[in-house]
Amino acid sequence: MENCTQESCFVPDTGCALGLVDLSACTAYRSTAEQISDPTPIDDALLPWSGSALGLADLAFIAGRSRPRIIATIGPQNAGKTTMLGAWYLLLSRGAANLRERQFAGSFSLAGWEAVAESLRWTPGQAPGFPPHTTSRSGRAPGLLHLSFSAGQEQPTNYLFTDAPGEWFHRWAINRDGPEATGARWVAEHADVLLLVADREALSGASKGSARSALQLLAARVADERRSRPVALVWTKADIPVAPEMEEAIHRSVFGLIPEAKEFSVSIAPSNTEQQIDDALTDLLDWALTSRSPRVSLPQSRPTSKDPLFMYGVRPA
Repeated sequence: MENCTQESCFVPDTGCALGLVDLSACTAYRSTAEQISDPTPIDDALLPWSGSALGLADLAFIAGRSRPRIIATIGPQNAGKTTMLGAWYLLLSRGAANLRERQFAGSFSLAGWEAVAESLRWTPGQAPGFPPHTTSRSGRAPGLLHLSFSAGQEQPTNYLFTDAPGEWFHRWAINRDGPEATGARWVAEHADVLLLVADREALSGASKGSARSALQLLAARVADERRSRPVALVWTKADIPVAPEMEEAIHRSVFGLIPEAKEFSVSIAPSNTEQQIDDALTDLLDWALTSRSPRVSLPQSRPTSKDPLFMYGVRPA
């Protein structure tokens, strides 16, 4: 068994909070196989982050200047949520994401992004694959992948992309307040943009009936929890055909409850051209970065007194 005596460090589930690669050099790290008997202060830990996916303990560091915007990918298991995140990172890393209003300005979790996107890269003698399944383990909060974008002369805006297992959302859709829905509940409560992922492969396969029911249940939960936040229905694996009746049933379930939701289709299948893949992924990313909840429009106040003191700041109708 391995653990760390620092409350804000979650090794080995995440990287060392002090940024150390060699855990044996950390005086706060403990292993049942080897106890450190004479701890000495560490002088070489210079960064407050490790580069891995962030956790809740890292939010104070990210939010030191301004609150980060959280973009949540919500969907069933194996729907392609992590693959979509990895594809976005690869687009940004090679400058192919032609965003209209934002430019990449940095990241505190590049190692985490690399871990997600590594399987999608071409390597000599090995074809690209897909990221491993995001396991639920015993975690109660999602992995958070950080990106920063700037717009013109404005200060860069921090974004956190959630990478959570589909099992969490399935349990959350069934029982919002259940103990096994803690992680998904955190995502739903704190996200600024909600991406509801629909897996076309599952909706056309042998278990398409149960896949449809699970997605409809999840769409109803998102509709109940969204609080006027931007929502998008994202069809993944868009190259796979789905029966028109199935697609219509999903449309009714989502747009019947959230009529203002947007719709996107993405795929990384070789059958599509590289430009088609890039454009579809970029359009979705650009929308996620720039969407905002509608502002409240308050009625104009009418002055009820001729006294300038009480009329100050009130615009006459």
